[in-house]
Amino acid sequence: MKYSLFSLILIVMLGNSCSTGKYAASNKIYKQQAKAFASELKKQPAGVDSAMMAGQWVGTTNFGMRKPNFVIIHHTAQTACDTTLRTFTLPRTQVSAHYVICKDGTINHMLNDYLRAWHAGNSKWGNVTDVNSVSIGIELDNNGFEPFSEAQIKSLLDVLKKLKKDNNIPTANFIGHADIAPKRKVDPNKYFPWQQLAANGFGNWYDTANVKLPENFNAMQGLRIIGYDTKDSVAATRAFKLHFVQQDVEAKLTDADRKIIYDLYRKY
Repeated sequence: MKYSLFSLILIVMLGNSCSTGKYAASNKIYKQQAKAFASELKKQPAGVDSAMMAGQWVGTTNFGMRKPNFVIIHHTAQTACDTTLRTFTLPRTQVSAHYVICKDGTINHMLNDYLRAWHAGNSKWGNVTDVNSVSIGIELDNNGFEPFSEAQIKSLLDVLKKLKKDNNIPTANFIGHADIAPKRKVDPNKYFPWQQLAANGFGNWYDTANVKLPENFNAMQGLRIIGYDTKDSVAATRAFKLHFVQQDVEAKLTDADRKIIYDLYRKY
């Protein structure tokens, strides 16, 4: 059986929208919205498009679905996985994520990876100012003050492995919400095992054993090159230390911290 390009797009968008269980109602809404998006993609402007000042529509044959280039990891800051799932299925909340992983390791896929979730909010990483449009959001069931379970991290690593392979996401582009929104966010919390993730190929890490810090090294410039928004140097410092120096999250840079920044910035 042959499918039109539109049919293939529709299949991709509706692939995970089966209506079962207690989330049947929100699954139905997902399916309706996905159909509406697919219908919009199918449209072909007729005649002159005055808004674009185009004389005619000539549909190219060379295009594809947009793929994410970042993965942003969050903690839910809620008390139960079901609470988060409910929050993300209520239209009035205006928040969502692609995946929610429960403490027992259960993986909930909430949105097709090609679609834009509302998880990053007002954020910035390097020159990227619309992080939602280029990223996949993963929420881990965690109240923000406790370690993450072994089962949860195992499931996360499984998801990350597939996402990296499917989308060719660069190693450096697995980061946290606090990294991209240092003035607003502290997730995932200081117990999150960033070093373990980096050892598996998800995010950069450092090795300062043989690092000699240049006398004129500018640490803030180094953080900016890594990707941090350094307009608020205190917030940027805290976010950096929450990710890389978790035993000390004070907004003060030691020589050891500067060596870490120097080693990391050389990787970018």
